[in-house]
Amino acid sequence: MSMKSVSFSFHLLLLLLLVMHGDGSGTEEMADDLISKGTSVLRLHSMDHDRQTEDDGTTVQSRVDPLSHMDHMDLSVMVFFTLKDLKVGNSMPIYFRKKDSSKSPRFLPRQEADSIAFSLKELPNLLRLFSFSRDSPQAKAMEATLRECESQAIKGETKFCATSSESMLEFASSIFGSNTRFKTLATEHLTKSSTLFQNYTVLTTPEEIPAPMMVACHTVPYPYAVLYCHSQVTENRVFKVSLDGENGDKVTAVAVCHKDTTQWNRNHVSFRVLGIEPGTPGVCHFFPADNFVLVPDP
Repeated sequence: MSMKSVSFSFHLLLLLLLVMHGDGSGTEEMADDLISKGTSVLRLHSMDHDRQTEDDGTTVQSRVDPLSHMDHMDLSVMVFFTLKDLKVGNSMPIYFRKKDSSKSPRFLPRQEADSIAFSLKELPNLLRLFSFSRDSPQAKAMEATLRECESQAIKGETKFCATSSESMLEFASSIFGSNTRFKTLATEHLTKSSTLFQNYTVLTTPEEIPAPMMVACHTVPYPYAVLYCHSQVTENRVFKVSLDGENGDKVTAVAVCHKDTTQWNRNHVSFRVLGIEPGTPGVCHFFPADNFVLVPDP
């Protein structure tokens, strides 16, 4: 792929630098990812018809009064909303996962990444390679990631687990076309805060980003950086939303609204969080700062 076909924004460059360089081994972060369902909620694996275990084990309440039930739910699922919620002055409870980039795993050089098997059947050998015991949190995280990467895509979805920055860019180019420029959109926290969950108010009219096609990429737990990237042929809408937190946090958040959810698992957590019927159109979600969306750049 010619690098001229890619339009790099500063934020994408920063994201790639964070995962390509540094001394962080990422093992602590990988175990933390296994415990937190924030990442897996946004990936489409829990929408697959044959993968219901995680969803069935999640206890959440509807959006009727979520803050009053916060002791009975996994707060990381509080990223979902509906299109009608995107109104100036509207307030909603949102969970924004925040990670210490110094502890995050890094992309390996492509030649090195390609030399390591990335396959569930090779898991015993991979555990020996990375010196993880079979029952360790890291081993369970690796197994979960490999299973998800090898699971069947839902109808209308194309997905790929990128083990290098080059393979991620090549996948995006295969979706958009080799001569199409594209740019990245990512959530930005404009203030420093350790608060993960609070009410946020929509400050201004959300900016809709033209996105006839899009690729969403999500970090997944693994000893080195792996991105779960996917694209859907169904219509989606992409927004940048200015939010103001109760404690003064300022966030410019990226959100995606899915107009067709008929292929999603009927037990998908979003339907229960929002208190809506499975298959209801217009399910939206915010992206954490370490995930991003790629869209064509006219």
